[in-house]
Amino acid sequence: MASEKTLDDLFLDTLKDIYYAEKQILKALPKMAKAASSPELKAGFEQHQEETQGQIERLEQVFELIGKPARGKTCDAILGILEEGKEIMEEFKGTVALDAGLVSAAQAVEHYEIARYGTLKTWANQLGMKDAVALFDATLQEEVATDKKLSQVATANVNQKAA
Repeated sequence: MASEKTLDDLFLDTLKDIYYAEKQILKALPKMAKAASSPELKAGFEQHQEETQGQIERLEQVFELIGKPARGKTCDAILGILEEGKEIMEEFKGTVALDAGLVSAAQAVEHYEIARYGTLKTWANQLGMKDAVALFDATLQEEVATDKKLSQVATANVNQKAA
């Protein structure tokens, strides 16, 4: 019989998953910034690239807190979401709809991250990891703010241009 898995195991597994995801996102952001034609959207992707670096560092602090090596685990979900973004960049390249497509791809990424960080924060709280809770919360606030900014960019300009 398989050994009993605990919330600690699930926590570590999910931590590895988001660590891998953030590193993939970090690689994708410069390509998204390059593809964007809206200066506001381009700047947003560049700013989020810097934030993502900080988020990776926070995750490394959490690994340290639990005494585990900072190691990622292949996350098929993020690979699929980023692949969709790549398809949008290829299929809508040079069109008025490209920026709207980039916003939608970026928001899919943000919503995935918001779900993961929300879960990790709740589990860290349950497991009595106060320092980890604070680290996850800081990242969660950034992800929510980025998502809001993306919505503003979409409604303020890129969606009209695409219509």
